[in-house]
Amino acid sequence: MLISICFAVYQNQGALTPLYRAIVGEMETHFPDYDFELVFVNDGSKDNSLSELINLKKSTEDSRIRIVSFSRNFGQMAAIVAGWRFAKGDVVINMAADLQDPPAQCVAMIKEWELGNEIVVSYRKSHQTSRINKVTSGFFYKLMLPDAPPGGFDFALLGRKALNAINAYTERNRFYQYDILTLGFTLKFIPYDKEERTIGKSQYNFKKRFGNFMGAFISVSYLPLRLMTLTGFGFALTGLLYSLSILRAYFYAGTPFNGWAPIMILLLIIGGLMMLMLGVLGEYIWRIYDEVKQRPLYIVDREF
Repeated sequence: MLISICFAVYQNQGALTPLYRAIVGEMETHFPDYDFELVFVNDGSKDNSLSELINLKKSTEDSRIRIVSFSRNFGQMAAIVAGWRFAKGDVVINMAADLQDPPAQCVAMIKEWELGNEIVVSYRKSHQTSRINKVTSGFFYKLMLPDAPPGGFDFALLGRKALNAINAYTERNRFYQYDILTLGFTLKFIPYDKEERTIGKSQYNFKKRFGNFMGAFISVSYLPLRLMTLTGFGFALTGLLYSLSILRAYFYAGTPFNGWAPIMILLLIIGGLMMLMLGVLGEYIWRIYDEVKQRPLYIVDREF
C-alpha cells in the first residue's frame, strides 16, 4: 500500500524542512506498515524553496521525496494537477506546504479512507484570517458549492479510483473542489482547525482571490449567461410598457417629458448593460479560446 502526499510549493522557503519532519513523524508512527511518498511541486518559486527541497533530499537521502519543478509559475491549480498526475499512490492527499494544514490531520483522513470512504475532505472549522476574508470565502462557497462545508476546503484525500477519474479531466480552467464533490464516490467530511501561518506570508492578494473567484464561477456556472438573458428580457418588457405609456400620452395628455434628460438616462443605462453583457460574454469566449489552443497546463523543467 502506497500513500502519496502532494504539496503545491510557491514561496515556502523555511517551511518545507519542518513540514517534511512532521509528515514523516506522523506517517512512521501511525502507519508503519504503509509505504509513502512526498511529492513536492515547485511552482516557479522565486525564493530558495527549490534549493531547500534539493538540500533536504540530499541531506536525508530519503528516496520517498520526489521533486517536480516547473519552468515558471503556472499557478496553484496547475501545481495541484501535476501532483495528482505524478503521484503513484493507492491513496493521494493534497495539502498546503505552508504548515497551516496540520500533518496530524492526514492520520484522521487515512483512517476514514480505511473505513471505505473513497474521498475524504478536511474542511476548515476555523482559521486565522481577516474577517473580510472569512466573509468573502463563505459567500464564495455558498454561491458555488451550496452542499460544501461553510469554511471551504483545499485539504483532501482521494483514493486511486477517484484520482483516476479526476486525472481524466482535461480542461485548463478548473475549480477542483467542484470536480471532487461531483465525482459521485463515497465522500466523508471531517473538520480541522487551520493553523496560523508562522513562516513566510500568504501569496493570496485580492487580485488572485478575485481571479480565482471569476475562474471558478465561470467554469462551473451558466448563471451569468442566464442573468444576461433575464435582464435583456426585463428591459425589453419595460421598454415595451414604456412605449405604450408614451403612445397613450401622445394621444391623450401630450408628451410625457420635456428635453433630453430621460433619453440620456435610458441611453446610459442600456449602454452600460450592453457593455457589461459583452464583458461577460468575453470571459466565456476567452476561456473557450484558451481551451481550443490546447497548450499544456504546465511545463516541467526538472524532476528529482
